[in-house]
Amino acid sequence: MHNSDTISPVEWQARCELAALYRLVAYYRMTDLIDTHITLRVPGPDHHFLINRYGVAFDRMKASDLVLIDRDGRVVHGDRERSRVNAAGFVVHSAIHMARHDLTCVIHTHTAAGMAVAAQEQGLLPISQHALKFYGKLGYHTYEGIALSLDERARLVADLGPYKAMILRNHGLLVGGNGVAQAFQEIYFLERACQAQVQALAGNAKLVYPNEEVCRLTAEQFDRDEASEIIDLGWKAALSLIEDQRESYCS
Repeated sequence: MHNSDTISPVEWQARCELAALYRLVAYYRMTDLIDTHITLRVPGPDHHFLINRYGVAFDRMKASDLVLIDRDGRVVHGDRERSRVNAAGFVVHSAIHMARHDLTCVIHTHTAAGMAVAAQEQGLLPISQHALKFYGKLGYHTYEGIALSLDERARLVADLGPYKAMILRNHGLLVGGNGVAQAFQEIYFLERACQAQVQALAGNAKLVYPNEEVCRLTAEQFDRDEASEIIDLGWKAALSLIEDQRESYCS
């Protein structure tokens, strides 16, 4: 296992941020036992990124539990037996990291609401403010089975296009961000939008849809000038919820 004395300060900071993100995803009940993944690129010229050691519960994730791998999925350092990485997680995340250098953090989830919307033909409906954040900015990827084939990477990237979020049909949700704060906001809003849609459809009542102009305006409003400040404030507020765990997740 690693500690802050044996790796660079830059990498250790990235490990602490990612471990916190894993715990927040657990806090908001977006986990699926030991499956699904969150990755973060470590700053530097080597194109290395961190992923969870397979088998660790998200709410117990520590900086030292994260595994540093290269773009080919090889463990950069450490005991390979103790650094097991889920193969499907590597395929999905490496595809995005290799093609989209702006997305340094990638989150993939299998929540009940996310899987439900992923199974609905119409996809995400523009019926809530949360959903309108993604209006015209959401990719869709057709299910091809468990993501074990490297050939699928090109199709994943093509389906994501220029967006930060994508629904994996019959599978779950995938988002990226320019860091942990933006990636967290993307998955939080997409998950909430899916939850709202499932409940609205379950009500079996006629739905109200905003008009096209309002849908486009709302999507643009989410990208207004102060958006990055709001994202950072939200991340700091979320971190405060697990402040008492900091010593644990930064170990």
